[in-house]
This record gives sequence, structure tokens and C-alpha cells, in this order.
Amino acid sequence: MSASIENVVIIGTGCAGLTAAIYTARSNLNPLVLEGPLPGGQLTTTSEVENFPGFPHGVDGFQLTQNMREQATRFGTRFEQALVTSVDFTVHPRKLVLGDKVIFAKSVIIATGASPRMTGIPGEKELYGGKGVTTCATCDGAFYRKMEVAVLGGGDSAAEEALFLTRFASKVYLVHRRDSLRASKIMADRAVAHEKIQMVWDSVPLEVLGVPENSVSGLRIQNVKTGVESVLPVKGIFIAIGHIPNTGPFTPAIDVDEGGYFKPSAGSQVQTNIPGVYVAGDCSDHVYRQAITAAGMGCQAAIEAERWLAEHGG
Repeated sequence: MSASIENVVIIGTGCAGLTAAIYTARSNLNPLVLEGPLPGGQLTTTSEVENFPGFPHGVDGFQLTQNMREQATRFGTRFEQALVTSVDFTVHPRKLVLGDKVIFAKSVIIATGASPRMTGIPGEKELYGGKGVTTCATCDGAFYRKMEVAVLGGGDSAAEEALFLTRFASKVYLVHRRDSLRASKIMADRAVAHEKIQMVWDSVPLEVLGVPENSVSGLRIQNVKTGVESVLPVKGIFIAIGHIPNTGPFTPAIDVDEGGYFKPSAGSQVQTNIPGVYVAGDCSDHVYRQAITAAGMGCQAAIEAERWLAEHGG
């Protein structure tokens, strides 16, 4: 196995990782960024980002991450396509295993994000990202003004997404496989009572329609009690059945909560239980999950890493 020693290794190239790269590169730390299977993160699947400050007319999600990447490169960031398969954080420098290669890092920033949990039904993958299937009402809700949309799920996230979408959509179908929501009582009561939300109880999605047209034209569902199938005439489908944080290779070295998200140390958003190892973005944030909050955490992690290296002979 070949091995090298780096000042700081950043894992992930979403908003959190790229912001961390910009800050550490400007501090002359010569960061190495490891890109996973989805360079740019979830933002690259969003066609239009209208809530990131500084872009009054919106910006393409891929273009935004590309801009960040160029900015990081300008200050000396290096990129390498690699997947971290395991770590050893009991040694210092910290050990990262990338298949048949080993990298040692004096400090590490983990910004691996989270993957939305999908249903796996036909049409979902083909129409995901700018074509009508999405996992973020805050990001994409405004594109569905005066249209009918569906939200899939039954927890707090689904109720919140449905309520948010009532600001734009003419009608919101909330599709849930049971006859009552799993959401907290206050959120469930608000969703059920809202005049724009139509509850679709005891139902599961079967197929997203509109693949030939490259745009969602409906959602085929089935009632689990009667077996009857029907089609909801929607233009947008918002999947709200949870996220899976990409934290596997780093546990149990890094503490995670019951949902598998990294658990920061007390008093810090980004410090982990391992000195010199930091986390940023959706892999540790299951509340906000926004591009701007991920970027803010990337900034924090970079500044903390810089201070750590200054104090410990980096």
C-alpha cells in the first residue's frame, strides 16, 4: 500500500466540503478533497437554486457547485476521486483507507452528506432532479405554483413538506400507507386540517407517470386495504420518507445518534469525539439540510481544523 501524509483531508464535495476546501486552501493548508460517487452532492440534482444568497435570479445547482470547486482550486485545493472504505482514528496522523491506498491526515473534515431514502418505484429515478420528482420542498416548492403535487410519507418531515407546499400548490395529496400519520400530534393535526391538503390514507405509490415526456404527469397508487388502483393528477412528487446519512465507514470511530447522523461534541456543531476530526453538512444535520447551512458548517469545520493544526504542529 502506498501512503502519504496530508495536513487536512476533506471527504465530500457538496457545499460543506467545498466551502471547507476554500477556507483551508486560503489558509495555505494545501487541502486534499476526496470525491465520492456523486461529485457536488445532492445539489447537483437540483436544476434551479433560488434560496442561496448572492444569486437574485437563482442559479443552477450544478453550476453553483462548479463555481465553488473552481474557487477552491484557485487557492490550491487538490481533488482525488476515491471512496473511503475504513478509518483508524486511534493513530495520529489519522488513517484513511481508500481501497488499496492509505492516506494519513493530521486533520480530517467529513462532509459526506446524506442520501434521500427513495421508494424504488418505476419512473422515480428517471424523473428525479428537475423533472418533477424531488426530496426537498424548501428547495423546489416554488416551481409548482398553482399545480397539484403529492407528498409521500407519514412522519414530521412529510407533514412539514405538505404544509410548506400549500404556499404554492393548488392541492397537496399526502400519501401514507396507514390510516393515521406517524408525525407528532401538532404537525399531524395541522396537515389533516389544512384545506389544501387531501389525505390519501392506506395507500402506497406504484409508479411515477410521465417518463416518455421526461416530466411527471401523475402518480399511480394502490389502496392497501381494497387493492384498488388510481392515478393522482400531479405535476410534482415530493418524497419525504427520510434520509440515510453517509456515515458508515466512519463508525464506530465517530459517535453517531440513533438515526446514524454524526453526533458533534458538546458546545460545537462540528467537533467530533476525536480531536482534529470534524464533520459538516447533512451527514450531521438532520434538521435544516440546506445548502447555505451546509456551507456554514464547512466554514466552521475549516476554521476549527486550522486552529487545531496551529496548536498541534500542523
